[in-house]
Amino acid sequence: MKAIIVEDEFLAQEELSYLIKTHSGINIEGTFEDGLDVLKYLQTHQVDAIFLDISIPSLDGVLLAQNISKFAHKPYIIFITAYKEHAAEAFEIEAFDYILKPYHESRIVTMLQKLEAHFARDRQQTALPQQSTSGHRSAHSINLIKDERIIVTDINDIYYAAAQEKVTLVYTRREEFIMPMNITEFFSRLPEEHFFRCHRSYCVNLSKIREIVPWFNNTYILRLSDLAFEVPVSRSKVKEFRQLMRF
Repeated sequence: MKAIIVEDEFLAQEELSYLIKTHSGINIEGTFEDGLDVLKYLQTHQVDAIFLDISIPSLDGVLLAQNISKFAHKPYIIFITAYKEHAAEAFEIEAFDYILKPYHESRIVTMLQKLEAHFARDRQQTALPQQSTSGHRSAHSINLIKDERIIVTDINDIYYAAAQEKVTLVYTRREEFIMPMNITEFFSRLPEEHFFRCHRSYCVNLSKIREIVPWFNNTYILRLSDLAFEVPVSRSKVKEFRQLMRF
């Protein structure tokens, strides 16, 4: 796995390089201080991951990542920065992680372990025979935001999501995440074979449904495994839901 470091502070650059080399098998192909130099480098080189500060000369880290996200070959972007206010923007460009300075070594180690695991899985998926996926969304994980950090979350860990004005609340077994987008946009990022938009304000992980309970006006409520909350199925969604669940 090949990576570059983009950091204009020499000591921070050296420390991060040491941690990566010590705790992973990732090869550091180069270090950069200037955003434009990175774009020039990437015109002739491919890397698998970029460890990126935000406050860098010429082109700040967010704008640089936005440009890189449009490449045909999209490396993992890991922001390592002192600026917590850019976490939402990092999520929008699907950054792999967002680590705030000063950080603990254990935080870097955990991130590196996840990064190498995802890289190995993605390579395995690429090696498999390609099947037509036109019109279908498929993913193993999704980035969720928690306390201004990006948490790479297994899709199957999500139980349901609920709309709340302009944001979406996402629930796993033990945690709640607040996503800076409406539920329609969030639902578009989920694999459609696993999730159902059961109500204008809710979507649910089909594999987490434990019981389907008849409710008022020929609707249903859904009781989920491990959670006490009951998710409603709106009247307009009943027919589609019955067909989906085959009853």
